[in-house]
Amino acid sequence: MTSASGPTAAWRPGAQDDLLPSGPAGRPSAPTGDGHGPETGPPTVTIGSYPDYPSAQRVVDYLADNRFPVEHSAIVGTNLALVETVLGRMTTGRAALLGAGTGAWFGLFIGLLFGIFTVGNWLAVIVVGLIVGAIWGAVFGAVAHAMTGGQRDFTSASSLRAGQYAVIVDEQLADQARQLLGRMQVSG
Repeated sequence: MTSASGPTAAWRPGAQDDLLPSGPAGRPSAPTGDGHGPETGPPTVTIGSYPDYPSAQRVVDYLADNRFPVEHSAIVGTNLALVETVLGRMTTGRAALLGAGTGAWFGLFIGLLFGIFTVGNWLAVIVVGLIVGAIWGAVFGAVAHAMTGGQRDFTSASSLRAGQYAVIVDEQLADQARQLLGRMQVSG
């Protein structure tokens, strides 16, 4: 007779086998809900849609100022776009310069650590750590850029931007939020 807890047995939801070790949250269990992600909580209603984040933030701030339970609201960005802003051209020299800066900070840190335990001239230890760190950082920066073979000769910064921001609240509080927003339009 074969046991379901043998080495070839498949994991089953709710089974208390020793096939899978317990993780930080305890024993593994079967997913709940419809299988399309975590439970989202109570149903929500969109009470307003705004072209920028500061407008949506003003609405939630207004609700908070008027004692609305804002812990039952959220600002949801939709129509997300990844925008990569090109900051400049990257050359081997610039990569070496940036690497020198990073290495100098690391060298300063190491120099400070060694300087704490130095009996003699602790300032010299810190300066040597800074200089050695800058030199090694420049070497590593230049080598790392040269190894890309010209595949990415620019620096950039990425950000997520939303085309629209919706303010949502729990369904049972939607009427209260709409009434408050109606007063905001009149007084604003």
